[in-house]
Amino acid sequence: MSTAQGAEGTPKEKGRGRLGSFLLKDHRYVLLGTSVVAVLGMWLSMQPRSSLSFLAPVYALEVVMYYVLLAWVIVSAVALVTKLAKWRDYAQTSPFAKPAARRAERRCSYVVWLFSAVLFVDRAVMGFVSVVQGAVASNSNPKDFLSAMVYMVYKGRGIFARGIATTVELAVFGTVIAFFLALLLVFLRLQRVDRPDNDFVRFLKVVGCGFAKVYSAVVRGTPMMVQSLIIYFAGFAVLSGSGMSTNEIRAVWSTFVAGLVTISLNSTAYMMEVLRGGIEAVDPGQTEAARSLGLSQWQAMSKVVFPQGIKNSIPALSNELVINIKDSSVLSVIGVFDLMFATTTVAGIYYRQLETYVAAAVCYLILTMIASKLLSMLAVRLDAPAMGPALSSSEVKVTTGVAGSASQTIKTEIESGQTQHRGGM
Repeated sequence: MSTAQGAEGTPKEKGRGRLGSFLLKDHRYVLLGTSVVAVLGMWLSMQPRSSLSFLAPVYALEVVMYYVLLAWVIVSAVALVTKLAKWRDYAQTSPFAKPAARRAERRCSYVVWLFSAVLFVDRAVMGFVSVVQGAVASNSNPKDFLSAMVYMVYKGRGIFARGIATTVELAVFGTVIAFFLALLLVFLRLQRVDRPDNDFVRFLKVVGCGFAKVYSAVVRGTPMMVQSLIIYFAGFAVLSGSGMSTNEIRAVWSTFVAGLVTISLNSTAYMMEVLRGGIEAVDPGQTEAARSLGLSQWQAMSKVVFPQGIKNSIPALSNELVINIKDSSVLSVIGVFDLMFATTTVAGIYYRQLETYVAAAVCYLILTMIASKLLSMLAVRLDAPAMGPALSSSEVKVTTGVAGSASQTIKTEIESGQTQHRGGM
């Protein structure tokens, strides 16, 4: 409950690192925040012990821990009542706000966190380990929810592993292919008729820009599930019309290939719009300056505008991988053996749907969290602002800033005159 210190911190605090500074700083809500942890620790202490509990032989120690947590909750309650009674001058008159008291509160909070952590490990972690051991050793599907889920995941681990591998392959390869296709389509989308263009070039630019617009509207306006069905059966019909047998067609046009094509084409439309937003966010003065230096429209786009626009779009582009991990679940409708198809298979074996689908949700959550962390690290390495995981393609922000804005100073040295052009070239 102490007053928060300055955000900048002293050089000594910076040298300790963020975690060290946080632990050694007197915080304002240390009593209130830690009392919540204490209540959770008390609740854990009242839960039944598992067979692997390490606190069972030292019951007296656990009783001491419980009453220490209870004492902290009582002290926090007294401090809260004192603050409500002395709302205006609490910091000056309350004994809980004195510097010595704040230091004591912070040090006692370490004990509360330690006791709560020990109780969490004893009840939650060791309890889960005990459930896993019992479920793995069981000869039949247990009745309770958690044991049944662990049992089915363990027995169907090969099926789940294959489904997870397929999901990752579809998401990674589909995103990479979509990126290069999006680069091509966004180039067509941004084409403008230039004065030196002849009639043939003008025709190609108009057709290419129109195709990109229609493609984006159609793909983004239809569900991926419907797209996967159309692509799979259309490919099957084309190959069947060429005289190939069913087995020959399946060897060439498998459900995995059809799913990869679906994800690639679907992500291309969204990535194209993301790239277009990032490129159009570049200051128009950049293009004008490049053209004034004698560069053609293609040279200005490829050497000046595109690099800045792509970097501006990196966070939203990388989030497409996270989206594809989740959206690939709809491909099970055409028989792609992804994580969703594997989950349905295991649920059909044991006739326990809720447990298997919760396990699938946990798997998807872990995959998306890992992908989000890796992409955040990549964004930092590329000096681009990182974004949190997007829930769907429609929630991806098109731009994250304006490249080449007036706040940026860009210097271009011309060998002939060594002239400098600043921001908004």
